Amino acid sequence: MITAQEVKKLRDRTGASMIQCKNALEESSGDLEKAIVILQKKGSKIADKKCGRSTGEGYIGSYIHSNGKVGVLVEIVCETDFVAKNDEFRELAHDLAMHVAASNPRYIDYKEIDPSEINDKKSEFEEEVKKENKPDNIAEKIVEGKVKKYFDAFCFTTQSFVKNPDITIEQLLTEKIAKLGENIKIIKFVKFEIA
Repeated sequence: MITAQEVKKLRDRTGASMIQCKNALEESSGDLEKAIVILQKKGSKIADKKCGRSTGEGYIGSYIHSNGKVGVLVEIVCETDFVAKNDEFRELAHDLAMHVAASNPRYIDYKEIDPSEINDKKSEFEEEVKKENKPDNIAEKIVEGKVKKYFDAFCFTTQSFVKNPDITIEQLLTEKIAKLGENIKIIKFVKFEIA
C-alpha cells in the first residue's frame, strides 16, 4: 500500500499532482525512481499532444545578478492568459532567465544554428576521427555524436538546468507543459553584461 508520505515525497521531487504521483507509485510498486521515470514518460506524451497548439499569451521573465552587472530577459509563451498570469509560469520564466545568466546559451535549439556552422564543425571532427582509422560507419556515428555534444552545450533547450542538473531545459519545459496543461515555448532571450 502506498502511503501519503511516499506520495508527498514524489510530489516534492516532481511537482506532479497527488493523483499522478499516487498512480505512478502504484504502477512502480512503490519504487520512487521508477515512479519518476513513469511520470516523465507520461509528461512527454502530454507535451507531444500539446506542442502543436497555438501560443498567443506569454510573459517576459527577468533576472538581475546580485552584482548588478548581468541581466537577462526571456520571453516564454503559452496558450491562455490564465497560465500566463500563473505564479508557477512566471517562476519558470524567472528560472529560465537565471539559467541564461549562468549558462550562456547561444541558441534556443538546433533550428537556430546556421547550417554552415554545423558543417564546419562536422568537417573539423571528421578530420579528427580520420586519424583514428575507424570503419566508415563507426566514424560517421562518432562524428555525429561529437557534433551533437558540441552544440548541446550552446543550445538553451539541451543544456542541463542550472537549478537541477539532472534534467535539461527541454525536460523542464515538458514537466511544466504536463503540469500546467498548455503548450509552452521559449521564444527569445537577451543577456546584458557589463565586463
